[in-house]
This record gives sequence, structure tokens and C-alpha cells, in this order.
Amino acid sequence: MDHKTTISNDGKIVLQTILNRRSIRNYIPNKPIPQDVLYELIKAGMAAPTAKNRQPWAFIAITDSNILKKLGNILPHGKMLAEAGGAIVVCGDMTQTLEGAGGDFWIQDCAAASENIMIASQAFGLGAVWVGIYPNKFIGVENVIKMNKVLNLPGSVIALNVISLGYPDSDEKPKDKYDESKIHLNSWK
Repeated sequence: MDHKTTISNDGKIVLQTILNRRSIRNYIPNKPIPQDVLYELIKAGMAAPTAKNRQPWAFIAITDSNILKKLGNILPHGKMLAEAGGAIVVCGDMTQTLEGAGGDFWIQDCAAASENIMIASQAFGLGAVWVGIYPNKFIGVENVIKMNKVLNLPGSVIALNVISLGYPDSDEKPKDKYDESKIHLNSWK
């Protein structure tokens, strides 16, 4: 019996969008991304899976070029923010996390939301790059304090990352990262 797997045309478009996504750090300088586009990207983020549907995420959509420049100066790996057309800060709201041992699932939930945002940005023709914030020791506690002040974050909210967004200034092709040697069927072999 032949069990051929087929994929719909919509599925092909989704798969192609995922495979074409790459980190983009160079943008057409200061070309703003409309607020409604940022909100659509956040809507895609909120469609991500979440442990026990707690949805412990919160998002800051940034369109203000002065705030983008400040973040670009504060974050060691976020220099591209100074010329970005916008950004989304993906945060964990500690008042919404699971209790006990599941408390750290907010990281996975917010990471899934971040990936959805990055894939959706590809569908909009935008370039995006994930600028890591958490764990805070990665960028330095002093920088986190400065960033929290710029964003006016309450103490119960932790920034996981900043997704820098812009219109790409080049047409670089994505890297083929597929490596069959990293796949193990049914057990580690």
C-alpha cells in the first residue's frame, strides 16, 4: 500500500516561509513599520502554544525611533536597533506563570511566541533578528536595568528578547541548515 504524503498549497506556502526565514540585521535605515503590522505580528505570537494556556507573555511594540536608538546603545548585540523600523519586546509576566516546578515554562512559551513573530515577519517581507536578553547575565545586569528603565517595565515582567524588525537592505538567501545526521529515528543511534 502506497502511503504518499501530500501537502496543500497553503502548507507549501507556510513551509516555504519557514525555510526562507533568516536573521536580518541590516535594514533600509529608519523606514518605519506601521503599528498595525506590528500588532499583526504580535497576534501571530499570541497564537503560539503555551503551557496550560497560561499565556504568560506580554509584548511591547516599539515604533519610536528614539527608543530604538536607546535600546541599540544599551544592548551589546542590538546595535541594528538604531536603524530598525520597529521592534517587539517579548516579555514574561511573572504574575501569569505556572506555580512551582512549571514556573520556568514562561521561557518556552515566550520563545514559541517569538518564533511565530519571526516567521510572520518573513511573510510580511520584513527582516528580523532575535536579540537575546534573558538570562540577564548574558548582557549584564547594568544593561538590563537601563533597558527596563527605558521601557518602564514593572518588577513582575522579564524581557526575554527584543525582536528587531526592518525592511531588508539586501536580498540575501537563507542558509540551508538541514542536516540529516542530527535526526535519530525511534531512539538515539
